[in-house]
Amino acid sequence: MHYDDIKIAPSILAADFTKLGDEVTQAQDAGADMIHIDVMDGRFVPNITMGPLVVEAVKRAVTIPLDVHLMIVEPEKYIQTFADAGADSITVHIEACPHLHRVLWQIRETGCNVGVAINPHTPPETLAEILNLVDIINVMTVNPGFGGQSFIQRMTSKIATLRAMVSKEQLDIDIEVDGGINDKTISSAVQSGANLMVVGSSIFGHPKGIQAGFDDLHKTLQNELE
Repeated sequence: MHYDDIKIAPSILAADFTKLGDEVTQAQDAGADMIHIDVMDGRFVPNITMGPLVVEAVKRAVTIPLDVHLMIVEPEKYIQTFADAGADSITVHIEACPHLHRVLWQIRETGCNVGVAINPHTPPETLAEILNLVDIINVMTVNPGFGGQSFIQRMTSKIATLRAMVSKEQLDIDIEVDGGINDKTISSAVQSGANLMVVGSSIFGHPKGIQAGFDDLHKTLQNELE
């Protein structure tokens, strides 16, 4: 995969919410391809984060797409709400959707790009029957629920399997990795076949600032891929 093919989506879960508008604007100016927004309900995952009002606020601050990740039960009840709030892509978890096919079509009907996420314990083959319905596959490389966790290295084989499945079907799907991505782990994710990187604390929590966080990631990618 070429360096120019890699997209970076900073996750506001790691941002300073006292100055959220400024931080997402800085991320956009630093080269973010989209802003990732983690929605957690305290039921599907053991944490509660943000809702459509935050999506609306971020939409007013940036012009790049908003990648909304619903880590919630019964996401079908809220898809239209998040689309109306300004989501450009909406991702639901296969583990939260007993009728996944129907929910993915529901997202498509809003006009948003369609995403499906898969937890670390879920085999990649469970997505075989819906590959033709999605634009994004989010491979969770940590157990969802909290930011700042360490990358589960075993997930690289899952990324590679999914990339092979997508290539075999000749589909144009972003394979997104979410969890523990930094300048030490981004290379293995890319080399396994991922092209969309959700990055939290190593951008918004970088000791030298947001631009420096991007610079470190790009330096690593350039060294590894060019």
